[in-house]
Amino acid sequence: MPALSRPPLTESNIRKVAILFSGGPAPGANAVISTASVSFLRNNMSVIGVLHGYSHLMEYGPDHPLQEGRDYIEITHKHLKRTRNSQGIMIGTARANPGRDVREPAHLRDPERTGPLRTVYEALRSIGVDALISIGGDDTLKTANKFQRFQDQLPPGSPRIPVVHLPKTIDNDYMGIDFTFGYFTAVETLASEIRNLLADAESARSYFVAETMGRSAGWLAYGVAIAGEASFVISVEDITDKYEAVEEITDKDTGETITRKVMNVDEVVKRVVATMRVREEAEGKEYGVVVLAEGLAEFLPYKEIEGVPRDEHGHIAISKLNLSRFFSERIAAEYKKQTGRSRKITGLTLGYEARCARPQAFDVMLGSQLGVGAYRALVEKRLDGVMVSASGQLDLEYVPFEKLVDPETLVTVVRYIEQDSDFHRLARFLETYVD
Repeated sequence: MPALSRPPLTESNIRKVAILFSGGPAPGANAVISTASVSFLRNNMSVIGVLHGYSHLMEYGPDHPLQEGRDYIEITHKHLKRTRNSQGIMIGTARANPGRDVREPAHLRDPERTGPLRTVYEALRSIGVDALISIGGDDTLKTANKFQRFQDQLPPGSPRIPVVHLPKTIDNDYMGIDFTFGYFTAVETLASEIRNLLADAESARSYFVAETMGRSAGWLAYGVAIAGEASFVISVEDITDKYEAVEEITDKDTGETITRKVMNVDEVVKRVVATMRVREEAEGKEYGVVVLAEGLAEFLPYKEIEGVPRDEHGHIAISKLNLSRFFSERIAAEYKKQTGRSRKITGLTLGYEARCARPQAFDVMLGSQLGVGAYRALVEKRLDGVMVSASGQLDLEYVPFEKLVDPETLVTVVRYIEQDSDFHRLARFLETYVD
């Protein structure tokens, strides 16, 4: 293509594409939505913004047809005025999950279990949608995969709705992509809070224990600790060796004995106190901030999480726990036990303030490339069942769902920080040394 020339129009069977966003917000969301939209609009295609994830689509039926303005909007060039850098999500979000009851491939042949997926399909067809772009985390990827595979069960000759997924999570724990949009903005937003807490802690000769988002992996906690100059960081990847324990519990329903990996809370607490003492005795610092990834809650002993509800994806309701207070109380007690002195230690939770922060330039650029990538996947490459990825100098890649979702369990694989990787070692190198 000659320099400075407009990309050529591409022939396609797609006349109307729907875009939906599911799960928690992330900075840069509107960069993704707006650039995907404008790509289709400039190729003379209509764009539907599905409002609030799958929730309205799942309510569709003969007595509840989709209504424009309530359930969806038609996105036009007028909607896309300076939206790439805007905050929030212009089409809203929700956690409704039409694939909740499909837990194995055999379930895809069960009309009752696939009922919500069929409802979504019929809802989209009712307004003439030819293709779907889903934006969301690993649970949304699983739903996109199930929606694609559900269509394999349709009667021969049924119109198919190809689906492309765009990865979103401030946790950055996604397989198939180096960094997810919103991650760096979230890191910077929370790192600025850590820097404020450090100044407060120094003034009062105290400590803060800050819990950050990061359910499955420690990317956000580690990034925040590095950029915010925290004193110590610990995440799920660190629960190994002496910090790991094994617990046996009896299932109340089946009577079976279940063995699970848990955290050795005493050893973790002692490790934090060791950092505090080295900072005081070797560095003359009587203050600091400890960063914890919220996913550590999943490794608490059963007695600490018994009765805590789980969401429809099976995740423990972390908001019902107070991980930072749990640890701050135990750290204060262990510190006094070892030194005979008291030290004020305050636990607090950080996270929600980062999800809709104004996106940094990199997240806008990455999100924009992913949005354009959705158009290129569906129209230029005529793909179905792929996740759009970017690597290197934002080079686009298209990863088939079957490389990201286990075909037998329909479960995605979490991307953890690798032990002793250079990124993992960076945090250890920068924090207070403890033998």
